[in-house]
Amino acid sequence: MTQTSRINQTGNGNSFQRSAFPLERRLVLDTLHLGHRKPMMHGMIEIDITRARRLLREQQERTGKSLSFTAFVLACLGRAVATHPEVHALRDWLGRMVIFEDVDVTTMIEVDIEARQFALAHVIRAINRRSVRDISDEIRCVKSTGLNSLSSSLRKGSRFFLRIPGFLRRLIFRLLLSSPRFTKQHTGTIMVTAVGMFSKGAGWGFSAPGIHNLSVVIGGITKRVSKTPTESESQELLCLTVSANHEVVDGAPMARFIRCLREHIEAADLILG
Repeated sequence: MTQTSRINQTGNGNSFQRSAFPLERRLVLDTLHLGHRKPMMHGMIEIDITRARRLLREQQERTGKSLSFTAFVLACLGRAVATHPEVHALRDWLGRMVIFEDVDVTTMIEVDIEARQFALAHVIRAINRRSVRDISDEIRCVKSTGLNSLSSSLRKGSRFFLRIPGFLRRLIFRLLLSSPRFTKQHTGTIMVTAVGMFSKGAGWGFSAPGIHNLSVVIGGITKRVSKTPTESESQELLCLTVSANHEVVDGAPMARFIRCLREHIEAADLILG
């Protein structure tokens, strides 16, 4: 349990509250430290999601069950990466490129921990082969169960590991992450963060360089009127940020991947199953 103490200074307005630094945040600091030297390139794009949002609403009206928009983007992302697998390549300890067939992604799911919100990093497997409904159900299951989705031994082991001095933790991380198989198993090959659900209107987000060579930030959604010679149509546009490690992939393959991702999202055929 997080311990807090409040110190009151009367008369001078210096009241403040002191609380323990959350143990789970040490993992965030470690990943930031490990990735701060990566030469990341970024793409900020707008994607027309008018058809996708309409199909999601129709799906909910027809079945009574909603689909997660994040799950839809993940399903599209999995297909695009499967078409251009070089964008999620990993390097082994000899510097060789390792490209996996399946696409595993780490996504941040907000859960309750000790009466506070915490972004839990959860790995969703094989998003290139799974339906939007399947991914959506998994996200909701993790959100409802929180840390209970993790085994007791894993939770205890994680808390013990996070109490190790920082320099030693990061050294262990570097050794473990030099194995592409270990990396894929425990962190996936892609990081996806959905920050748009917490805000309204347009807005792009940038993920800080971490251990992943490819990251996607799902930003805000805005409406725009597109005027045609005959009528005016309202479009819903998604702000999406795609970042990739330039050591692993060049600009041209990255541009082709982004174009493929845009086509999948705008077509929205995966919602229809």
